[in-house]
Amino acid sequence: MGRKWNNIKEKKASKDANTSRIYAKFGVEIYVAAKKGEPDPESNRALKVVLERAKTYNVPKAIIDRALDKAKGSADEVYEELRYEGFGPNGSMIIVDALTNNVNRTAPAVRSAFNKSGGNMGVSGSVAYMFDATAVIGVTGKTADEAIDILLEADVDVKDVLEEDESVMVYAEPDQFHAVQEAFKQAGVTEFTVAELTMLAQNYVTLPEDSVAQFEKLIDALEDLEDVQQVYHNVEFEE
Repeated sequence: MGRKWNNIKEKKASKDANTSRIYAKFGVEIYVAAKKGEPDPESNRALKVVLERAKTYNVPKAIIDRALDKAKGSADEVYEELRYEGFGPNGSMIIVDALTNNVNRTAPAVRSAFNKSGGNMGVSGSVAYMFDATAVIGVTGKTADEAIDILLEADVDVKDVLEEDESVMVYAEPDQFHAVQEAFKQAGVTEFTVAELTMLAQNYVTLPEDSVAQFEKLIDALEDLEDVQQVYHNVEFEE
């Protein structure tokens, strides 16, 4: 499970490193989370999750503050959370999560991205059953054994703890996200390399070499859409 996460994360990070697109998407996500409750992460758990993830992407404080100020003000934009499912080349599976203030814009755009890049949309439930909602927390400066001891002492249940590259990755149920982070914070960890609520595939596939470029084109097309927040898939890239 874990090696695939770092593989996916690295692909996304390298793509997003040279664009401000991700900051704009975080701005929307922070605003929506803040409007669900109080614009205070200490009392709004959904907002706290988004802000913790924003830190790992180095989202500028100005972007975060602007979104929070907008939520505190008189702005009342209505966004819907939508999920689309589909298939890429060689039966690869894709989940697309969107936040939109115009459903009539988003659905056709997602469908067009699939169609133009060799994929096709599926019906609701056609793909999601092959993925598990998972909290992923990454830390440095600890071994896997040390991380396990920290979590056991805090009585936090997790799915797995693995050493990957230079990080220790903890996989847990989504409702354990804050408990995992708090356990590490109590142990002196102040920064996290990963802090995600994500969808991890139950099984990963490696595409034939002649399909990789087409698949990457499809993922890029989906991620480039204004309303798309997250794209999950079951493809493991060759390292």
